[in-house]
This record gives sequence, C-alpha cells and structure tokens, in this order.
Amino acid sequence: MDELRDLYQEMILDHGKNPRNQGRLDGSTHAADGHNPLCGDMLHLMLTVDGDTVTDARFDGQGCAISTASASMMTDVVKGMSLHDVKQLVRTFIGVATGEISPDPAELGKLAVFSGVSEFPARVKCATLSWRTVEAAISESNDPITTE
Repeated sequence: MDELRDLYQEMILDHGKNPRNQGRLDGSTHAADGHNPLCGDMLHLMLTVDGDTVTDARFDGQGCAISTASASMMTDVVKGMSLHDVKQLVRTFIGVATGEISPDPAELGKLAVFSGVSEFPARVKCATLSWRTVEAAISESNDPITTE
C-alpha cells in the first residue's frame, strides 16, 4: 500500500503542477461547469464529441492540486472513449474514490492511484469534481455541478 501511496503523491504533484489538457477548447460540442465550495475549486470542462466518441477534452478553471490532477488525468483518459464507456468509468472512479468499490488496476490503470483519496473524505469532493462535471457535460445538463 505504501507503493500506491507514493505513486499517488507523485502523480498528484506532477499533474497538479503540470496539468495536461488545460485551456479552452474551441469548437467544443459539450461543456459543463463544476464547483467545489468546500475547497474553492472551479472547473469549466469542454469536450468535442464526434458521433459517440470523445475526440478531445480540455478544462479551465482553478483548483487545488487534487482537483487539478484529477481533471488533467480524466481529460487524458476519456479521449477516444465512447460516451457509454465514459459514463461507466465515471461510476467506477467515483466508487473507488469514495471507497465504495475496490480499485481494479486492470480497469482503472493509472487512475487507481486515486483510491487513496477515500481515506480523506474532504478530498473526495476535490477528486470527483471533474468526473461529476464530465458526466453532466455528456448528459448535456445545463445545471452547474456542485459537490455540496
């Protein structure tokens, strides 16, 4: 478990300091906003969907290292996935982050490092904000997402 914890810290720091896919996405077809009032995280998520496939994903906003790292890793992972598969991954990720589901590294890959966040309930909201927001974006919900 210490190895996973070390990897968690390393990946969070890397993606938190050097987020991938951060910035505006011109021509996005889906978007949603998310807010975590507890930590102050604000997220605007943009997707380009062609047919049933996410072809690009980007985010903008500000947040803590965990929120930023989660959004960075999420936008990397969903590119090329079908909307159905993204919805399934959202449920799995949230289940793992909350501790309701045991992580399956074969299913989650590098996202399994977020299983450690379940030990810190206040940080679960930070880690799941981008995932709840991508779910809203692909559902084409106009309501902003909040973790409260």
